[in-house]
Amino acid sequence: MRDLSARLKDCAVNTATLGFQATIEEVIDAVARAGFGGIAPWRREVEGKDIGAIARQIRAAGLGVPGYCRSTYIPAADKAAFEQNIEANRRAITDAAELGARSFVMVVGGLPAGSKDIAGARAQVAEGTALLLDHGKAHGVRIALEPLHPVYAADRSCLSLLSEALAMCEAIEGTVNEPWLGVCIDVYHVWWDPGLRQAIARAGAARRILGFHVCDWLVPTEDVLNDRGMMGDGVIDVPKIRRDVEAAGYEGFVEVEIFSAGNWWKRPIAETLSVCRERFATAT
Repeated sequence: MRDLSARLKDCAVNTATLGFQATIEEVIDAVARAGFGGIAPWRREVEGKDIGAIARQIRAAGLGVPGYCRSTYIPAADKAAFEQNIEANRRAITDAAELGARSFVMVVGGLPAGSKDIAGARAQVAEGTALLLDHGKAHGVRIALEPLHPVYAADRSCLSLLSEALAMCEAIEGTVNEPWLGVCIDVYHVWWDPGLRQAIARAGAARRILGFHVCDWLVPTEDVLNDRGMMGDGVIDVPKIRRDVEAAGYEGFVEVEIFSAGNWWKRPIAETLSVCRERFATAT
């Protein structure tokens, strides 16, 4: 397993960790000054701006872009809305390519309003992902499905298990040597899964691990969305999961992504980045 205390260039900051307190231009400079090797921006920070200029700033700062967050939810109540969701994601993939992102991170969505048909939602996700895969290939951007904790199944992601996401990848793309469709593994969402280790090994064997996100699960958790912890502050054995992910062949960025409305989002950006540096070295 890599010694991150000596390899901060292998570490990336997902900009959500910093609470969207500053412009993307300011955040790029702050992340680079702190010595990290990568940055993962969110669409809310980029869309409507000069994406070419942002991409040039990222490259000039010496930063890589492990992923571009995140997809428009796919499931919809009717065909027209479904097609609108797919088109929004196509535009985002085009932007991801301009930013130089290694993958487009897909949080796929849950049930359309008024629906109780989770099987139908999953079918829409599979159909939509297949449509987006061709666009990703055409623009040189891999598609990373990110399964979420099952508490989000109704509204944010009807994909809950890493094994489930991998099965969808295989059903859509088949067995290939250089896959364009894979998974983003976020410890916050998968740490509890008794089949996690086997699923990680399966993903690695298929070369489908496209991203790896770290944070921690606090006990008690006051908000399942916006009360994530810094690595080392909760109950997730982050180093153990990283050991399994890297043993499976993953050599990409280790990316911190923390939603923390009551704590980290209230702190100065420089302080949060400083603690991230320390926790990459000691608790990741």
